[in-house]
Amino acid sequence: MTRIIAVANQKGGVGKTTTAISLAAALAIMERRTLLIDCDPQANATSGLGFGADTLSRHLYSVLLNPEEAMQSVLPTQVPFLFLLPSCSNLAGAELELVNSDDREFVLKKILQNIGNHFDYIILDCPPSLGLLTLNALCAAGEILVPLQSEFFALEGLVKLFRSYEQIRKRLNPTLALLGIVLTMYDARNRLSRQVQEEVKRCFPEHLFPVVIPRNIRLSEAPSHGKSILHYDIKSKGAEAYLQLAQEVVRRHPLR
Repeated sequence: MTRIIAVANQKGGVGKTTTAISLAAALAIMERRTLLIDCDPQANATSGLGFGADTLSRHLYSVLLNPEEAMQSVLPTQVPFLFLLPSCSNLAGAELELVNSDDREFVLKKILQNIGNHFDYIILDCPPSLGLLTLNALCAAGEILVPLQSEFFALEGLVKLFRSYEQIRKRLNPTLALLGIVLTMYDARNRLSRQVQEEVKRCFPEHLFPVVIPRNIRLSEAPSHGKSILHYDIKSKGAEAYLQLAQEVVRRHPLR
């Protein structure tokens, strides 16, 4: 059974795309057939895996308009077991084009129902907003993974995200489960990072992943080389953390 995981946070700059790319790459290293879908018009996940978004003729935007092209639009990457459905800047107009469609929140879900059996995991990198693209991702997903930056304002954003999550469960996708919260950009020397960790642990004890993603210069460098951190510097602390996260993701909900 394919597991579909949306990596989402309404706040930008929390390490969401880095988490989506790195988790997908780590699952691929574990020899799980993994599809990363770039749902963000900024196309950072696409460029982060070495593809030029605006040089591609097929991408998520074209698939939303022509769902029968979904599998033909999936690209193999340089990493065995890792595949990409890329984004492009035109995806920004998709919300306007879909707004009058019937079942507009479920377009992506219908697409994934036709291609999901080709993969063990599908990772959805969501935009940093709760627009129609993110709603499509959360209606298609079975689980949501929330990257949370280790800072005070991120906690405020988390409260807003969980209100939205509960509304989506109630109205659109009752089977959507919270896979977990992972702290990103964590600095153990910083008292605020530790305070944020303790507060999240207090409020969501069952959902906070024990592994934290550290502030790491190698994580920042990897996208400019078109590689995940695991293929840029496997020995870095960032790579080690994401491997641990992937192992925990597999352990929490093993494939059936």
